[in-house]
Amino acid sequence: METALAKTPEKRQVVFLTMLLLLWDAGSEAIRYSMPEETETGYLVANLAKDLGLRVGELATRGARIHHRGNKELLQLDAETGNLLLKEKPDREVLCGVTEPCVLHFQLILENPVQFFQTDLQLTDINDHSPEFPHREMLLKIQESAQPGTVFPLKAAQDPDIGSNAVQNYTISPNLHFHVVTHSRADGRKYPELVLDRALDREEQPELTLTLTAVDGGSPSRSGTTTVRIEVLDINDNAPQFVQSLYEVQIPENSPLDALVLMVSARDLDAGINRNVAYSLFQGGEVSQPFVIDQVTGEIRLKRVLDFEETQYYNMEIIATDSGGLSGKCSVAIQVLDVNDNAPKLTISSLTSSIPENVPEAVVAVFSVSDPDSGDNGRMVCSIPNDLPFLLKPTFENYYTLVTERPLDRESRAEYNITITVSDMGTPRLTTQHTITMQVSDVNDNAPAFTQSSYTLFVEENNSPALHIGTISATDSDSGSNAHITYSLLPTHDPQLDVFSLISINADNGQLFALRALDYEALKTFEFHVGATDQGSPELSSQALVRVQVLDANDNAPFVLYPLQNASAPFTELLPKAAEPGYLVTKVVAVDRDSGQNAWLSFQLLKATEPGLFNVWAHNGEVRTSRLLSERDAPKHRLLLLVKDNGDPPRSASVTLHVLVVDGFSQPYLPLPEVARDPAQDEDALTLYLVIALASVSSLFLLSVLLFVGVRLCRRARATSLGGCSVTEGHFPGHLVDVSGAGTLSQGYQYEVCLTGDSGTADFKFFNPIIPSDLFQDP
Repeated sequence: METALAKTPEKRQVVFLTMLLLLWDAGSEAIRYSMPEETETGYLVANLAKDLGLRVGELATRGARIHHRGNKELLQLDAETGNLLLKEKPDREVLCGVTEPCVLHFQLILENPVQFFQTDLQLTDINDHSPEFPHREMLLKIQESAQPGTVFPLKAAQDPDIGSNAVQNYTISPNLHFHVVTHSRADGRKYPELVLDRALDREEQPELTLTLTAVDGGSPSRSGTTTVRIEVLDINDNAPQFVQSLYEVQIPENSPLDALVLMVSARDLDAGINRNVAYSLFQGGEVSQPFVIDQVTGEIRLKRVLDFEETQYYNMEIIATDSGGLSGKCSVAIQVLDVNDNAPKLTISSLTSSIPENVPEAVVAVFSVSDPDSGDNGRMVCSIPNDLPFLLKPTFENYYTLVTERPLDRESRAEYNITITVSDMGTPRLTTQHTITMQVSDVNDNAPAFTQSSYTLFVEENNSPALHIGTISATDSDSGSNAHITYSLLPTHDPQLDVFSLISINADNGQLFALRALDYEALKTFEFHVGATDQGSPELSSQALVRVQVLDANDNAPFVLYPLQNASAPFTELLPKAAEPGYLVTKVVAVDRDSGQNAWLSFQLLKATEPGLFNVWAHNGEVRTSRLLSERDAPKHRLLLLVKDNGDPPRSASVTLHVLVVDGFSQPYLPLPEVARDPAQDEDALTLYLVIALASVSSLFLLSVLLFVGVRLCRRARATSLGGCSVTEGHFPGHLVDVSGAGTLSQGYQYEVCLTGDSGTADFKFFNPIIPSDLFQDP
């Protein structure tokens, strides 16, 4: 509240002072001063005390001060001297702008008493500014259709100076098309206008660059420049023109879809939208082309697959049209290049699926080849595999005949797959193959052939009738009825062998059957021929030898040859009482009509009067003593021997031997046949036997002496001696001989007999029989 009351007198004082100044301004006459702008600071404008008629120092005593009316404090008063000085360099353009004249008002206030003095300071202009355009570059867009004399306004340059120091004139750089005219506005300011002297051509010069200069009237004069860039606006006064009037291009027929064929180009000298060109195909009612053109770029691309064999050339016209409807035209010639895209084609005109064998140069097929390509792509080569007996013979204009090179043989190959290969000469080569299947029909040119030239069949004797004994087989490399074989028995040349009574054959499969039981001992082997005949025309046949071997069965028991078992009286052997162990008592000889192991005989002692006194060698039937005889041994012994073969099952025969023990000699004892004798007769016979034995021993002793003398003589004449032995040979009846030669007794059965002149007793000894060594070997 106190602040508000304090400020009230002050406000009233200000209002009062303002009113006094207005009254002073209205009633007093101002003091005027003049000076140029841009005067330096400290410049003495005037001496106010002198001009007001005041004494020196009065301004100071009366509190003189300068009051600026909203102006910048440019002036400074020296109250002591009364000088009015320039406090700051004045700039007329800043203080007054475009106001003319530029007068600055201020007041001098004195107190005691209060006085007001009006003072005016006029600033005069100097040429301190150059003309300046608002932009460094001006852009004018003028259509090329503008007529000469057309005026185009330009922006004026700005110059803060006034009067003659302002812009007075405009000039433009020399050119053929424009000049500039300077005009004055109502306020006296100058402005330029551009006048067209010569018609513009955008296609000739689309843009002009000029320099506009503004010059003031100062001394020296100042100037400012700007660039005037003139764009010549286009009008559609030019039709599109193609770079070439004829385009020629080649394209392979296998080009992919959307492949770029060609790019055409048309130029329009116009600008803007007038130079925009649209391309199109001018069909003219012709068949639709397999091409499409891009309206903007002029690229011609493939829209449909080309085929050289269908069309080789395409001719078309291309139209280029600008936005104004003007157009240009060119021709495009497209040549389709052939590529090897068609494989050769083979067409069969005649085909024979079956050819008889043995026919020379038979025609198999007639065919033609073709290729729609051109040049090397359409040139063809035809071939078949070299390993086949066929030939290709060209006839006329791509026709070929396939024939046999030589007579065919169905038996070596019944079917042929003939691959005909047709290749063109293009790159890459294309090939077509066609396979022909040809059958070789059969001719009866092959006789049946047995799997073996001879067959050997084995049949065990005593077989059942109608026994299947084997199968013969023949093959015929022909086919069909030519290969159907019938088997048959062929007559033999041996009149004693009736093969038809022994063997039968199945005519269809060649199985052989024995019609009756065979006997190995009667017929060991026989041979015959069988025939195989086909059903061709003419019939062909062949034959094979069949050999039948009858296998032995163990159907015969051993037969004892010695000692004879069918005599009326038993056979008795003599054994010296002084016989050493191993003494040969006798040898049992037996045979078996069977063969092989069925005829291998073994001997066994079944029963003896004195067990342990005798033993029998199992493989040769020799009966020998096992020990010395004693007084307690019986004088007469009965031995029972078993002869057994090696068959399965084995067969056997028994032999009974009678051995008589004698003292001091031994002689062959041939008992007389008798049926029954009593003991008294036996004793008489024994006495007779002893007498005969003594006589025999005496005779043998003399013979021994003679032989001994002979042997001594022989030893003198020979380096070696046979020991004075004589050999006797005995033959057994033929019906007891093994017909196969495999029995235990051969036809020449020999015994070696020696007479010895021992000082003790003279014995008649049987040595080893002279028979083949393999007759009594172990089985």
